[in-house]
Order: sequence, then structure tokens, then C-alpha cells
Amino acid sequence: MAIHIHPAIDAGVQPATPGFSGGTLTCRCATDPVTVRIGAQVAHNHACGCTKCWKPEGALFSQVAVVARDKVEVLTNGQKLKIVDPTTTIQRYACTGCGVHMYGRIENDKHAFHGLDFVHTELSREPGWAPPTFAAFVSSVIESGVDPAQMDAIRARLSDLGLPTYDCLSPPLMDALATQAAKLAGTLYHPA
Repeated sequence: MAIHIHPAIDAGVQPATPGFSGGTLTCRCATDPVTVRIGAQVAHNHACGCTKCWKPEGALFSQVAVVARDKVEVLTNGQKLKIVDPTTTIQRYACTGCGVHMYGRIENDKHAFHGLDFVHTELSREPGWAPPTFAAFVSSVIESGVDPAQMDAIRARLSDLGLPTYDCLSPPLMDALATQAAKLAGTLYHPA
């Protein structure tokens, strides 16, 4: 059985275009689509197995990256956007027509990722976006109905695609979260 990670990843990960400065994301509505301009290259692009991120039909993982909040601008049909679940840390704005998540925003200004928006670059026709570099929350695909017996094959496929697997975020992102938590708690260690 072929393991389909994500349509934009299954054929292999393509490198970023040097100097790429963003593009437009478009929802999947046939008429009056929501469009969002991303005015910069993204960072920390990854395959995400969590059950909160939007995934295209048939995908085990989403493909999600971050970009500075001030680089995200809704261009058309913003009235169709609604927060999927206001109780989650990431406020995911989805099109009420097709269900596609256009961007996710963290409003908590104490969160380590405040100021970054989460976007799905496969919603853009422009080539050149930074590629995914790891897979996060890999075990979480079990929560979406994947047979646990498939996990070795899924991790092997991700490895074949050059994506290290984590059951949380990548080490640099986990370090950023822990650093912010230590700052807020006043426990950040500074050697003499």
C-alpha cells in the first residue's frame, strides 16, 4: 500500500527559490474565492499530523509554515472567513464556503509564536516557497483514524522524503517554546 503523506510532498520536496518574496493563497471555492497575500518567504515549513490543521482530501498530514503576521493580508472575500475553534491556541481562519484554512493566528501575546501566522503554501500557484523540512506531531495521525500498525511505514516514508519525524515540533521550535515559558516563569538560567 502506498503511503500518501500530502499531495505537495508525495512527489518529493522541492527547494525554495532564492529571493522568493511571497505570493497569494486561494481557497478552493469555484466562485468568489478567499485570497490572502503572503508578503514574504515562509519559515519552519513542515508536515503536521495534528488533528487541528487543515488537510487536503486524502492527505495524512497538513503542510504548514509560519510567516510574520504583518505579512498576511486578506485581499478578497474576507467576509467568508470564520475562526474554526475559538478555544484553541491557534485561531484558524477557514473559508465558510469550502472549509479551507487560510491562515492561523495566535492572539496570546505571551506565546512564543505570537506575531507569526500559520499558512498552507500549497494554496498558492507561485512556485518557490520554502519546502517542508521536518514532520511534526507524527503520532497524532493515529487520533485521526490511522491504524497504529501503519506508523513504521509512515515514518519510513517521511524519512524517504527527507523529513525527520517528531512527535512534537522540531528541536529549535520546542526550544523557543521552552525559552518563552522559562522567561515568563523567571527561571531562565544565565550562566555567569
